[in-house]
Amino acid sequence: MSAIENVSRRGFLKGMISAAGLVLSVRYLPLSSWAGALPRDTHADLATLHPSAYLGIDTDGTTWIIAHRSEMGTLIRTSLPLVVADELDADWNRVRIEQAIGDPRYGSEDTDGSHSIRSFFDVMRQAGATARSMLVQAAAERWGVPAAECETDLHVVVHRATNRKLGYGELASAASKLPVPKKEDLKLKPKSAWRYIGKGFPSCDLEAICTGKAVYGMDARIDGMLYASIEHPPVLGGKVKSYDDKEALKVPGVRQTVAIDPFRPPPTFQPLGGIAVIADNTWAAFQGRQKLKIEWDNGPNETYNSDQYQKTLQETAHKPGHVVRNDGDVEAAFAKGGKVVEADYYVPLLAHAAMEPLVALAEFKDGKVTAWAPTQNPQAVQDTVARELGISKDDVICHVTLLGGAFGRKSKPDYVAEAAILSKKVGRPVKVVWTREDDTKFDYYNAVAAMYMKASVDEAGRPTAWLQRSVYPPIASTFAVDAVYGGPGDLGQGWVDIPYDLPNLRVENGPAHAHVRIGWLRSVANIYHAFSVQCFTDELAHLAGRDPVEHLLDLIGKPRIVDLKNTKYPNYGGSPQQYPVDTGRLRRVIEMAAEKSGWGKRKIAKGSGLGIAAHRSFLTYVATVVEVEVDDEGTVRIPRVNTVVDAGLVVNPEVLRAQFEGAAVFGTSIVRSGEITATKGVINQSNFQDYPVARINEAPYHTNVHFVDSDAPPAGAGEPGVPPFIAAFCNAIHAATGKRIRELPMKKYNLS
Repeated sequence: MSAIENVSRRGFLKGMISAAGLVLSVRYLPLSSWAGALPRDTHADLATLHPSAYLGIDTDGTTWIIAHRSEMGTLIRTSLPLVVADELDADWNRVRIEQAIGDPRYGSEDTDGSHSIRSFFDVMRQAGATARSMLVQAAAERWGVPAAECETDLHVVVHRATNRKLGYGELASAASKLPVPKKEDLKLKPKSAWRYIGKGFPSCDLEAICTGKAVYGMDARIDGMLYASIEHPPVLGGKVKSYDDKEALKVPGVRQTVAIDPFRPPPTFQPLGGIAVIADNTWAAFQGRQKLKIEWDNGPNETYNSDQYQKTLQETAHKPGHVVRNDGDVEAAFAKGGKVVEADYYVPLLAHAAMEPLVALAEFKDGKVTAWAPTQNPQAVQDTVARELGISKDDVICHVTLLGGAFGRKSKPDYVAEAAILSKKVGRPVKVVWTREDDTKFDYYNAVAAMYMKASVDEAGRPTAWLQRSVYPPIASTFAVDAVYGGPGDLGQGWVDIPYDLPNLRVENGPAHAHVRIGWLRSVANIYHAFSVQCFTDELAHLAGRDPVEHLLDLIGKPRIVDLKNTKYPNYGGSPQQYPVDTGRLRRVIEMAAEKSGWGKRKIAKGSGLGIAAHRSFLTYVATVVEVEVDDEGTVRIPRVNTVVDAGLVVNPEVLRAQFEGAAVFGTSIVRSGEITATKGVINQSNFQDYPVARINEAPYHTNVHFVDSDAPPAGAGEPGVPPFIAAFCNAIHAATGKRIRELPMKKYNLS
């Protein structure tokens, strides 16, 4: 480790930011050395051997690997390059990681949907194997031996018969003159030969983060920049009727105010509009903004009150909706009589509440935009900025900084577009800084949802008919003004793909109008769908006097592939053949979770309880057992969580473990206190005092994460841990207190 130095952020940034790009790694290289390079060139592009957009090798052996996904704590900037390095047989100490700008040559850069490893595992292996093949061929030609007699070791090519070795740097020039092999001709390393994959590595940014050298969005600076804080319309779709900025302009450091046009429906990723205060620093911008006097036309969403809207959703959930899956004959089965069980579940709007509020720096110059932003999707930045400014997206360069959390919010680049628009208007680089209050009040919220569940059960408590209906404003409403029903993407998240072996099953969806921007948040529709299905399953088990684990396994039935051919099911973009809905894998994680938690094998004290839930999302199978303790005053403690994960092949086990530990904390926040409400269209919550995240004494004390050793292809990691945790937590509350949590957050209930 290098000695820790006190380096000012400004001094550090002077050597880090240039028109050429932004390098974020523990292995820094001042970008001033790139003078004269094309703005889109990377060190990998300029390296002597450059067989792939993701990889380059210099003559000194330095290996440049491009990280084209955004780093927000998932260590994807480490894990994907590890795959390249493993297939290349590269010495990790000689690898330099470079963050990609937005560019179509990297494929999708949208770091969303838990698919970075799944979508690019093979691509990264092929990049490494391509360079390795060329290096081997170059060495064989120099030695005058068949390439088949040569192999690679750590950063060298070896001819075992004569014990000759050549380093990658020595071979880079000769290898660069060879034809790039076709993908089908590559020979990938066998699993037994992997050096890094599956072994576990810390973040390549760890030292930089710990020493204050890592570059986040707020750290980006360029000469001549100004700061902006924007007073947005308090109600979605609102407009400025008039404003008075006289007092704002009196604040020292405030230079001017600028109006931003309201969005043209639907909101998509457009700026919300409002009045921006432009100043020399954030303090002046914030103070000037507070002194603005604005009269608003709030528009039709001023009628939105979340309490009344909840009632509307619940009423709709009791009416027939669009049938999205229909097995057997539910109506006939209900008509036969028997015990009928009904339950209503409700989940409110949820905010992302990442630790780093939104921020972006942009410079409009000579008809082009250069932006620096903590974004999950630099290509969406290009598209949105280009559309808002009426320029070509090829004239938009987006540099990606580290993200201080995101959970899906920073894939919507409205805040970057604001910076670009203001830069064009004032003729200077502008950094837009959102306050915590802005971040909470003007989010793309996870949808509020009402679910109605109904089942007819036989004497053993097994359903003979099952009806489930969900009602929520869909994500599509952000992109289409008339969207009121869930699409296949929403409904395919734990709703139409319910894995139970039921003779009569009907799945429906009802209409709901959006009054705020709806987006995706970590695990998205799986949050409310898994909550209702898994809690209702637990209810049926207790009503039948059955063990919840036994009952859950009974509903799933024997191992099989669930047939979803008669419904629209996108399967998270995965091939149904490669990623089928396999109940055998779901059963296995349930059985392991029960075993690891000691389910049914240890005495549970009074006031304590265990809850279990299992769910498949983002192609990963997860079962979670939550243990709770509830004292006489209703205070809830979570002493232990056991989660079992089958995510297929695991590239970086330590990262996967951290993701599921984090999911437990994230889920705790949702269950305990997560709730966004509105009065007359205005969001009531503003900061952590009224939209709190779990404190250390509220979070699980011990979260144990266990992996299924699987040869299945890689699946999702960042999101699948949240849905089963939420349901298992609520089921544990019932086991401890006898009280059912059917509506989130649980703070609405008296548990004493």
